[in-house]
Amino acid sequence: MATFRRFRPDDVNKLSKCNLDPLTETYELNFYLQYHAKWPSLFQVCEDLDGNIVGYIMGKVESSPDAYKYSEHYLPWHAHITALTVAPETRRSGIGKILTEQLELAADANNAWFVDLFVRRSNHRAITFYTSLGYSVFRVVKDYYGDHATDPTKSGEDAFDMRKPMKRDQNHQHIRNDGETHEVEPEDVW
Repeated sequence: MATFRRFRPDDVNKLSKCNLDPLTETYELNFYLQYHAKWPSLFQVCEDLDGNIVGYIMGKVESSPDAYKYSEHYLPWHAHITALTVAPETRRSGIGKILTEQLELAADANNAWFVDLFVRRSNHRAITFYTSLGYSVFRVVKDYYGDHATDPTKSGEDAFDMRKPMKRDQNHQHIRNDGETHEVEPEDVW
């Protein structure tokens, strides 16, 4: 049995069990606390019976600045999944799905057009997971993951920008079926 609840500041020291996965980004303490302060309804945790955090999702709502309104890369009001991770020993138990659904409910409550996220092109498990929840590739962000930032001769890994429409987007105007053919540079992503 697990409990799902909002993140609390004292949870930050309990996230390490989830962050052991090499595909999970670990952030500075202030980054987690900033998300908690700005978007508390989009930062949820899953706690096991012993009080250990075995999963969390961290998101935000945002849009591009008005100066970009007429750019092809403009993003309207939407929710973004910054991080979703589940401890290895509790994976495939439905925790990730429940956390994602909770964030989607918060996105609808915030009148978001869609929820988006970035995932490594090589992370087939995550892509399959998000596809099963109704997400699709909107575009490919070239060299998004700067794994070789210290060596300018090497490229980073591409990311899929995946999206799922929310209730506000009844006509699915912010989704496309051929997203893998639309490539953009990291500086085009806002």
